[in-house]
Amino acid sequence: MAAVKDISSRDTSRNPRSKATLVILGLLAVAIFAGLCALGTWQVHRLAWKRALIAQVDQRAHAPATPAPGKSEWAQLTQDNAEYRHVTASGTYLFDKQTLVQAATELGSGYWVMTPLQLADGGTVLVNRGFVLPAWRKDAANTAQPPAPGQVTGLLRMGEPASGFLRNNDPAANLWYSRDLPGIAAARGLGDVAPYFIDADAASSPGKDAAREPVGGLTMINFPNNHLTYAITWYALALMVIVGVVIFVREEKRARRPG
Repeated sequence: MAAVKDISSRDTSRNPRSKATLVILGLLAVAIFAGLCALGTWQVHRLAWKRALIAQVDQRAHAPATPAPGKSEWAQLTQDNAEYRHVTASGTYLFDKQTLVQAATELGSGYWVMTPLQLADGGTVLVNRGFVLPAWRKDAANTAQPPAPGQVTGLLRMGEPASGFLRNNDPAANLWYSRDLPGIAAARGLGDVAPYFIDADAASSPGKDAAREPVGGLTMINFPNNHLTYAITWYALALMVIVGVVIFVREEKRARRPG
């Protein structure tokens, strides 16, 4: 009987790769490793920035309330230097020019009630008096109140863009999905409007039933902070590149050993 050669005993060695191929693969490995390390380091810097931002916002939100910035300060306000300040303001509420912006909260789907507060210096600040359910909107008395003196304490929030990810505001149809302050001002003929609005706290809008009155104090101060996880992921991938290179070099040395 003819001898049958076992498949497992066959010579499975391969020819060594050329120097040009090794150089290209080496450069590619270095580039990938450097890129992954750079991404990991960037996430470390982002982590430090996010932690500083959270600490800053927490300090602002829990500081004693100060007067809301007047017209002379509006031009200098940015998200970095103003967002989430604890402020107070007084003036005249223009209830007949308020705007309802669609919202979803723990109380259900409904609206933010954005009411203009006319200040003594002639400017106007939009106040988010709180959240209401659709039943509140159906009561005409809630949107036809005469102007009245008012005071609000809450958190300063910079305006939102007119265009959202899925929907855009439609002033002609009175459909609002974001708190676009210039757009609301133009639609309501408000004149000079601050580049920020005030989220009223629970003391300023003490409503309990969102079907009957605005419920304030619902501002969510929550900043996702996953940068540490991202950094670990990028560095782990960089480590995997090193492991892959070690295995490749070992196999390449084995291929170059004399038969």
